[in-house]
Amino acid sequence: MIDMMRITLSLLICFGLTACDPQHTDPDEGPGQANARVTVITSNYPLYYFAGQIASGLSSEVIIKLPDIEGDPANWKPDSAAIAELQAADLVVLNGVGYEAWRSWVTLPENLLLDTSRGFTDRLIPLQNETVHQHGPAGEHSHKGHAFTVWLDPQLAAEQARSIHQALSRLLPGNDELLNSNLASLSEKLEQLDQAQEEAFGQLGSNTLLFSHPVYQYLRARYRIDGVSVHWEPGEMPATRDWLELGKILASDRAELMLWEDTPLEETRSRLLDLGIRSIPFRTASNRPAQGDYLDVMQNNVNRLAELAHTP
Repeated sequence: MIDMMRITLSLLICFGLTACDPQHTDPDEGPGQANARVTVITSNYPLYYFAGQIASGLSSEVIIKLPDIEGDPANWKPDSAAIAELQAADLVVLNGVGYEAWRSWVTLPENLLLDTSRGFTDRLIPLQNETVHQHGPAGEHSHKGHAFTVWLDPQLAAEQARSIHQALSRLLPGNDELLNSNLASLSEKLEQLDQAQEEAFGQLGSNTLLFSHPVYQYLRARYRIDGVSVHWEPGEMPATRDWLELGKILASDRAELMLWEDTPLEETRSRLLDLGIRSIPFRTASNRPAQGDYLDVMQNNVNRLAELAHTP
């Protein structure tokens, strides 16, 4: 009887030690799955693309996520499930410059947040005037503070990528060689994009460009483009007052081209053409494209500009 009690006690101690062993792996878990992967959530598609490129080859160690956002991520209003996911992340990558309006009501620990624009605040472009206008079904809203589409300048996009690289290096120690190599590759691609865009805009001549929406400030600054922004939506026919305002612009500034965030209505395009103004989509890639990736979208923008420059 005493021997049986000793055996039982030994088994209980053994089971207890096994349960407490931090190296113990559940038999249902595969190799390397005992520890959770690092989760990174980005607030728009360019940041998602940059993070994914830098972390390429580390799929077993990091998950890069872009929330399922309909429309412009700058207008995103995360629901309770999305907020919970943000709060559970290891890193939340932000564009900054007031882009993420949802931060005013979503509480996140500061140590989770990475503001990718913080390193070049001296290059941010202030908005000269606050403007209030209709923006499709989202209703009236205003632009104030600083312009935030910084990724349209490939040099600033490269700065954002470097900021992400530094954060991932801290979260994923021991992967410096791969992370450094991936950053170098991405930086080279952004430099090539910068050169291609500079050449494409340089071939358009000195005429004033029209921009359908005030989101191209960094593009204009980087390539020294003489341009005027209006507040037109590609999916809506401009109102009479918009055409009258355009007439005033054309009275003092010769313009032959308007850049759009997306393909405008055929009726709008045709009426602009009657005024001698050709329309061309120059997509900002703020959200996940239907096809291709960030660089594909940007290169397609360049190709359309180049084709236009060689069209009589």
